[in-house]
Amino acid sequence: MPFSVLCNNIEDTEKLSEKFAKAVCDNGAFVCLFGDVGAGKTAFTKLVCKYLKVKEKVTSPSFVIINEYKSGIIPVYHFDLYRLEKEGISTIINELDEYSEGRILTFVEWAEFSQNNLPFDRIEIQINYIDETKREFIFTSFGDKSNNTLKRLGL
Repeated sequence: MPFSVLCNNIEDTEKLSEKFAKAVCDNGAFVCLFGDVGAGKTAFTKLVCKYLKVKEKVTSPSFVIINEYKSGIIPVYHFDLYRLEKEGISTIINELDEYSEGRILTFVEWAEFSQNNLPFDRIEIQINYIDETKREFIFTSFGDKSNNTLKRLGL
């Protein structure tokens, strides 16, 4: 069952990111991020990484497809599927499945380009831009691991 969180300012978004980081740090998660350009997909990822104590600079993987951050509490992998065409997506789907196992956190921006070939056990986050500082986050979980992770959010 999806649930929505309204963040009225950056402080609210920081608090949500911190809660999310705490919810995923024990078991990891596979997270699909949806939202228009500028909605805040990379910004949310950066904030979660901050609370997972990632030391590397967190940047958008738009031109490199994947960024890896291994200095934090758990490894974080950050994919961007926007620039991949149909053939490109098919070449990394098996790889993406590997990034859904174990105690790691994987973010996939523009997951709608995956042609619905992503792991079943996942969290989907739709980020809606409302205004310069306000965002709506809609969380949906698929699978037992992801359901339990969202329960730990305590929202």
